[in-house]
Amino acid sequence: MKSSPASRSRDIERQAGYLRPEHCVPPPPRTYSADDMWFIRDGCGIVCGVITWLLVFYAEFVVVFVMLLPVKNVLYSLINGALFNGLAFLALASHFKAMCTDPGAVPKGNATKEFIESLQLKPGQVVYKCPKCCSIKPDRAHHCSVCKRCIKKMDHHCPWVNNCVGESNQKYFVLFTMYIALISLHALIMVAINFIFCLEEDWGKCSSFSPPTTVILLILLCFESLLFLIFTAVMFGTQIHSICNDETGIEQLKKEEKRWAKRSKWMNMKVVFGHPFSVAWLSPFAPPDHGKANLYQYVV
Repeated sequence: MKSSPASRSRDIERQAGYLRPEHCVPPPPRTYSADDMWFIRDGCGIVCGVITWLLVFYAEFVVVFVMLLPVKNVLYSLINGALFNGLAFLALASHFKAMCTDPGAVPKGNATKEFIESLQLKPGQVVYKCPKCCSIKPDRAHHCSVCKRCIKKMDHHCPWVNNCVGESNQKYFVLFTMYIALISLHALIMVAINFIFCLEEDWGKCSSFSPPTTVILLILLCFESLLFLIFTAVMFGTQIHSICNDETGIEQLKKEEKRWAKRSKWMNMKVVFGHPFSVAWLSPFAPPDHGKANLYQYVV
């Protein structure tokens, strides 16, 4: 069978001389605890993250002060206000968790002679070394040039969450895309209802702002909601498809040979969201409890 370019590059890593542990210095001692917040100091990612929050706050402002508060139907305002604000809160919480959760970074600089000897490798057993961060790289890990680390099951680096999407934070990224798509759809529906209401009534009475200001605010919200609805819905569908097929975006792009055991699509979902299925799947505050969902089942 003809090998792919990705498999040929990994064959080079199989050569014993490739590790060269003498070129790696021991990693510096940790001065922080495992509970410390993970945060990538990338200018582009920080700007994108701030823009994301500002856009959600803008949508909150228009929905609450332009569309809901002027409406005389209190029940309509309460139901839609609670629904929109609840979804927006979950979206921002998911964004924060995706941004500030270690995506599955491999310890940096651990490809030393002492560490390799401590692994007690069996004769013929293969290990990989990342020449960029000088670490022993597990299967399905890839190096991120922005995070400057190898990330386990790295799917891609997303500037909108200023982090990689990997083994440990993929659930939060999927929830972020889902909740943003839902609030975008909800905002579009409310904008349509508000336009109909204002056309039937006097524009001066349907909003506390002037008619031109009201129209501009609603058009901007409509454009923002439509754009993010399309983007996040496509991203959500892509992520679910990748999870069900147990293949990351990088593995699909590089056409890497599947050397891991096949699981059912339902089990692949449990690996990311937790085992067993529960309402906690929808909560950004509940870390996935993998339980019986084995993270690593590789073909030997």
